[in-house]
Amino acid sequence: MAKADIDWEHLEFSYRALPQRYVAHYADGKWDEGGLSSEATVAISECAGILQYCQEVFEGLKAYETVDGHIVAFRPDLNAERMYDSAAYLEMPSFPKERFLTAVDAVVKANRDYVPPYGSDASLYLRPFMFASGEVIGVKPADAYEFRLFGTPVGAYFKGGVKSVRLCVSAFDRAAPHGTGHIKAGLNYAMSLHAYMTAHAAGFDENMFLDAATRTYVEETGGANFLFVTGDGTIVTPKSDSILPSITRRSLVHIAEHILGMKVEHRPVPFAELPSFAECGLCGTAAVISPVGSVTHGNRVIAFPDSSDHMGPVLQKLYDTLRGIQLGTVPAPEGWIRKIC
Repeated sequence: MAKADIDWEHLEFSYRALPQRYVAHYADGKWDEGGLSSEATVAISECAGILQYCQEVFEGLKAYETVDGHIVAFRPDLNAERMYDSAAYLEMPSFPKERFLTAVDAVVKANRDYVPPYGSDASLYLRPFMFASGEVIGVKPADAYEFRLFGTPVGAYFKGGVKSVRLCVSAFDRAAPHGTGHIKAGLNYAMSLHAYMTAHAAGFDENMFLDAATRTYVEETGGANFLFVTGDGTIVTPKSDSILPSITRRSLVHIAEHILGMKVEHRPVPFAELPSFAECGLCGTAAVISPVGSVTHGNRVIAFPDSSDHMGPVLQKLYDTLRGIQLGTVPAPEGWIRKIC
């Protein structure tokens, strides 16, 4: 099949409506059969639960063309599992995990021509999401829901090469203890937007959120987990019940420990410990790893010497290995790669 007529090398990280997406509806206690649809517009009641009480969860993952020409998805089973758990926490009917994977396969195959070619540093971004479509005016869960999954080709998150980002410690809290910080719900991201724009207005790229209870431990940014590297090369990741369990972070930790033979620590990270780290990075689906050059807290600036203006050597090794697994140039652990076509 011929690729779509797109300038793959200059593709932005933005939305482009594709011919097909997957849609399923929940009503009367069960999901319908669902299937592909050419309709990119959603029509709902003005009293739909998503508009009144923000009942919505979503995921983000990518499909890639590998070095041997296959189209694959990276660990979509973990996205299915996380979305299942997120929905349950918001009193929404969880979408069956196997049907989630079926939807991924269907959308990728139907939009095969829009999967960027190997070597373009681009990918097909997949956005599964579910929202309350049933009408509700009192504060309670809705009785009808819609699951949708669309794809859009996106370019590299960083144009012109990876550059270190500057963070500030936010004056706002991202998530309360025992709240919703551990699930992937739109409401969490909506709450982070004001803090994000405040950081931008002050000249920073992103926020570092501390724990809401004591404001002494590192948690995450508005949309990514942290990776720290000690002077002796140990990988340290913050531990908290309020942190979203990033699939990228979990994969990088496995790579570090079981493929590269590095020492890994998953534990609470006091903010006071930051000056002792040589490297710092943010990890997530979009960029895999973004190096952090510095964190500013009031008048104090903490710089990370090995990632001050580019990705440090340890983070670079992790990045290269994960990208190699995704693109088929590095052997993947069993079950990590789902071959679609």
